[in-house]
This record gives sequence, C-alpha cells and structure tokens, in this order.
Amino acid sequence: MALLQLKQLHIAFKTYGGEVQAVRGVNLSLEKGETLAVVGESGCGKSVTAQSIMGLLPKGSAAIKQGEILFKGQDLTKLSAKKIRRIQGNEISMIFQDPMTSLNPSLTVGTQLTEGIRKHTSISASEANHKALEMLEVVGIANGKERLKQYPHEFSGGMRQRLMIAMALICKPDILIADEPTTALDVTIQAQILKLFKDIQRQTGVAIMLITHDLGVVAQLADRVHVMYAGKIVETSNRRELFYNPQHPYTKGLLHSVPRLDGSEAELEPIGGTPPDLFAPPAGCPFAPRCAYAMDVCRSHMPAETKITGTHAVSCWLQDPRAKQVFKELA
Repeated sequence: MALLQLKQLHIAFKTYGGEVQAVRGVNLSLEKGETLAVVGESGCGKSVTAQSIMGLLPKGSAAIKQGEILFKGQDLTKLSAKKIRRIQGNEISMIFQDPMTSLNPSLTVGTQLTEGIRKHTSISASEANHKALEMLEVVGIANGKERLKQYPHEFSGGMRQRLMIAMALICKPDILIADEPTTALDVTIQAQILKLFKDIQRQTGVAIMLITHDLGVVAQLADRVHVMYAGKIVETSNRRELFYNPQHPYTKGLLHSVPRLDGSEAELEPIGGTPPDLFAPPAGCPFAPRCAYAMDVCRSHMPAETKITGTHAVSCWLQDPRAKQVFKELA
C-alpha cells in the first residue's frame, strides 16, 4: 500500500466573486523512499494540494468538497484538528517557499529548531538541543553550538533553507513536502540544496513530494512526475519518459519553453493564451483554448486517462484509442 494516496480530491475557495474550484479530481500516490514531483505553472493547484495534505488550508474560505487523503490507510480529511496536529511536523513535514520569511526573526535558531521535537515528544531541553546539533550537522551547518544561539538574519539565504530542512526533518517524518524549495536561491545554492535532498533521502529513506515549476529541479530529483494544469493532473510519468516522450500538449509546451544549454539555437516557444477561469471551469479539456491540436471533442468533453506504458498515463483526446481509430479511418 502506498504511503500517501489522494483519491478524487476536490478543493474550492469561497471568494466575493464566487467559488474557485482550485483542485478538481486529483489522484496521486507516494511510495516510501521515492521522490514525486508535481509540476505546473503558478495557480494550477500544486501548493493548495500540498497544503491540504498538511491540514493547512485556510479555515472558512477553503473546503475539501470531495475525495480522500489517505496516509498509511487513514483518511486525514476525517481526523479532528487535535489528531492532525500530531501528524503535522511529526509524520508529515513541509518546507515552505521562501526561507527568508518562513523563520521567526525574533526567536533564536535553536528555539525554532527544537520547538517541533519538544511539541511531539517528551524529551528534555538538553536532549532536544542535542538532536538540533545533529540535524545541523546533517544539513551541513558547521559550528552548531554557536549557530543555535544566533537569529535568522545572521544566516544567508542558502543557510536559512538548510535550517528549514533541518526543522522539517528533526522529528524524522515519513514524508517531506517541499514547496518550491529553491525558488528564492541563486543557481549555485540551488545545486547545493538539491544535492542535500538526495543525500538526506539516501540516509533517512524519507519520501519527498516536490512542488515546483522548475523542470531543471525535476530532472535532478524526481523519480515520478505529475503534470498539473487548472486543478487537474494531465500527465503522469517517470522522469525519463516525461522528458524523452511527453504526450500531453501542455507538457510539451512546458519543455519547449525551457532554455537549452546544448548549443541549440532554436527559439523558446512560450505557451500562448491564459489558463481557464476556475470560477466556471470548462466542460472539456482545460488546455483546449491554448492547444494547437484541439478538436471539437476537446472543448466539450473531458478526456479520460489513457495508459501509454505501465508508468505513463495522459489525459488527452489525441492519445485516446477511440480518437486514434477515427484518425486511422480518415487517413
């Protein structure tokens, strides 16, 4: 059984303009020790999906309308707030987007680093400090005893991100959710942080759910990839098949819009148009208005998921066996 499963997850937000259907029938699974990347442009529902797993959706405005979030077979959507708090930071941890603002500037690093483990266990302050020193060593921060007494402003951006990783891992969680973990960092520091993720996963066996729009990060870290668009998963694949055999026009558009360093002089091809209005989602494929290959059926009916290989599936009428048969008869 998968460590984490999302089944037909629907999430909506109430606004003055109406109800935004941010996540629409998402299915995904995360196995122990693997890295799963959820990729897509801003506003596609990646971070909302991650927040729902952590129980961090804003109360009052956001609601899980339908579906299940199964962690070790237990549906998190049906747990009380008290039981969710036992899981948050203990069995499932999250690294948020911006390390510059995720740390409290008025508390020492030691206080913030030991807060989680003291909340979830009954260990003493001295034992918690010992654990914190161990975690600083794991994430590559030297002079731990002195560092624990310092404040976040005394750390660089890369060091703050390392602190965030240490905070997330100090309780030895089963799942680490990393939401755009390298966005605010320069390229050199990004490479160091990605290597750190690999090293930590090798040492601890933690499962990583990576939320990103950066395909370079996906290429280095992910075992499997879910491509998300307008609140839906449109393509699922292992890393190699995604880059060498993409099937959904949106996935191809993402890959074509990434600069190349192999000497190719081909111009970048941005994806034209804008994402659909999720106040009133389209009846058909949400990418149809931006797709150069869209047919009438794409605009009126949502495509079912089609298996390409055992690990590769896509929701696109172009790959549907019925459409392929029609193309064959017309040829």
